Amino acid sequence: MSEHNIMKQVHVRDLYVRGDIMKKAQELADAIAASEEVEIYRKAEKQIQSNERVQSLIKLIKKKQKELVAFQTTFKNEQMVQKIEKEIEELQDELDNIPIVSQFQQTQADLNYLLQMVVSAIRDSVSEKINVEAGHDIPPARCD
Repeated sequence: MSEHNIMKQVHVRDLYVRGDIMKKAQELADAIAASEEVEIYRKAEKQIQSNERVQSLIKLIKKKQKELVAFQTTFKNEQMVQKIEKEIEELQDELDNIPIVSQFQQTQADLNYLLQMVVSAIRDSVSEKINVEAGHDIPPARCD
């Protein structure tokens, strides 16, 4: 068997293994998407998107942020920068004090925690199997 054929066989096997890993990753993603945390997040997101006061405040904050950048970079007016920063802070406080906003932020934190737990579980499992932290892996028993 030529060296070229050996390389091709290894490459095909690698693609199969990667395909298998990607299939499992998709199954995991589907399971997460069907989780209670994601369902609660989606409901909270819809409430945020349909709330006129929340959307108005978000638009106003974005407008003020653009003004802030202009006064920082183009006009170089520190007095206006401080004034706009204070306005943004007040608008953000008002936004954060709306109950559905704080509920939405909590659902984001819960979902992020779930994702971090999944990543940590995968990382820890892989690390145990190949000693990633130690910088070496266990050699195969045979080289076929």
